Amino acid sequence: MPVRTILKMGDPRLLRIAQPVRRFDTPELHQLVQDLRDTMAAANGAGIAAPQIGVDLAVVIFGSAHNPRYPDAPPVPATVLVNPQIVALSDDEEDGWEGCLSVPGLRGVVPRCTRIRYSGFDPVGQLIEREADGFHARVVQHECDHLIGKLYPMRVRDFSRFGYTEVLFPGLDASSDD
Repeated sequence: MPVRTILKMGDPRLLRIAQPVRRFDTPELHQLVQDLRDTMAAANGAGIAAPQIGVDLAVVIFGSAHNPRYPDAPPVPATVLVNPQIVALSDDEEDGWEGCLSVPGLRGVVPRCTRIRYSGFDPVGQLIEREADGFHARVVQHECDHLIGKLYPMRVRDFSRFGYTEVLFPGLDASSDD
């Protein structure tokens, strides 16, 4: 199980723009996806992006049936998304609590589009197109932000709603955050 080191906020590599994947169905891409899966699972993440493990490629994974760090969240389909694109389907935004594997121990309220359409490719190059709302839409937007060098604290508008997970949510399984 190749669990990779997750870069933490302050590492300049997290601020770079990820490069598009140009070749699909390669051993290297499949290994990257497996490393992301293993790393996300080990950290109880809701998602992870390649830049978080120091790989400058536009690859994100997300989804789980139940996540102990987001116990009230509905399931999100397990997805590998390569070269993702997001289109807002509404101007409506919703505030919601977020954490991040690269910002461990903290949570903040972040506004996100309520309804999106996202597209991209799976690791073999098959097109994926979906519409999402609620927590599913939030997770996709959060992970795709990593591909443009944004961490969720950069989107926090009210810092009175930003703080340590153990203080804000006592008893929550926050062994790591995302």
